[in-house]
Amino acid sequence: MTGKSLADYQKEYERIIFFDQPQKDILLAGLMTEMEKQFKLPVRSKEWKKENQKIIAMYRKICITRTL
Repeated sequence: MTGKSLADYQKEYERIIFFDQPQKDILLAGLMTEMEKQFKLPVRSKEWKKENQKIIAMYRKICITRTL
């Protein structure tokens, strides 16, 4: 499996946001899960977040968009 770039996740996010609820929430949750696996997002690590600000910003953007 080849990893997606952050730009790929942005494009996928932009495609998903036009779906109706609850399909949008389901797809966004899947996108978040993909990011967690690919970027190995830690539960709590200030150092990781500081070093990967663009990744965590995209992840939070997806999270905020969800309604669940």
